[in-house]
Amino acid sequence: MDFRPSRFEILPTIVKNLLILNGLLFLATIVMGKQGIDLTEFLALHHWSSEKFRWWQLVTHLFMHGDVGVIGANYEAGFMHLFSNMFALWMFGSILENTFGPNRFLYFYLLCGVGASILHLGVVTWQLAGVQDVVSQFNHPITLDQFSAYLTSHHYSRNSQLGAILYDIKQQWAAAAPVGPSFMQSISVELQKYLTMQRDVPTVGASGAVFGILFAFGYLFPNTELYLYFIPIPIKAKYFVAFYAIFELYAGIRNSASDNIAHFAHLGGMLVAFIIIKVWNKTNRKSLY
Repeated sequence: MDFRPSRFEILPTIVKNLLILNGLLFLATIVMGKQGIDLTEFLALHHWSSEKFRWWQLVTHLFMHGDVGVIGANYEAGFMHLFSNMFALWMFGSILENTFGPNRFLYFYLLCGVGASILHLGVVTWQLAGVQDVVSQFNHPITLDQFSAYLTSHHYSRNSQLGAILYDIKQQWAAAAPVGPSFMQSISVELQKYLTMQRDVPTVGASGAVFGILFAFGYLFPNTELYLYFIPIPIKAKYFVAFYAIFELYAGIRNSASDNIAHFAHLGGMLVAFIIIKVWNKTNRKSLY
């Protein structure tokens, strides 16, 4: 690899401007939210089957953070979301920008973010197909035993978001048995509402791009020792990145009912970062011949 920084800057140009842009949009979201205008409706990423989806959201969602644009917004959680991403962007991104150069770093950042969002949308599409399949079960007569067998055969867990809803339906069904057509219709309606709600859930944050940066740092500087406040001993970057990737995969597959984090977007950022670095490595080697 032949990435050579011309000079080291603690706060290089692209990282500095990204920090400013994210901060300004965070404040704008709060201010506009208090005026009754929710910027997340226009700039956050919505699923492509949602009426709220716009193509530019693949990029603009990278600069939006937290649930701070509506009444009852959680400003503390929103700020921590912004702070954690921006701190990681400064800590690891500054080193990468000094290594890659400003133009290449900006391309890298945006490609990781957009690539992560596309993988996230793909996972959501698969999840929505599962919800649609459940809804279709109630379009024709079905018994409680058949519904129970369906849950078992499709390996739904009470710990997952959809699984918790379906097992609650099963419990209500068992308690109300025998049930009439009105109960079955109400189940179908509620599941359809859940499907629509999932399509319209907005995704915000620079985490996909930041995880791409984290992966690139661990890949390019694998033996750099990191000192983390929750670990009393230093840990090499390569081990930290590997652990984080495994954790994100586990959390994404588990899909906890209380979890609103796009874990597969994080993994998508790492995957895109790996591909980009491999392509750049190959290009750099060819340029030497």
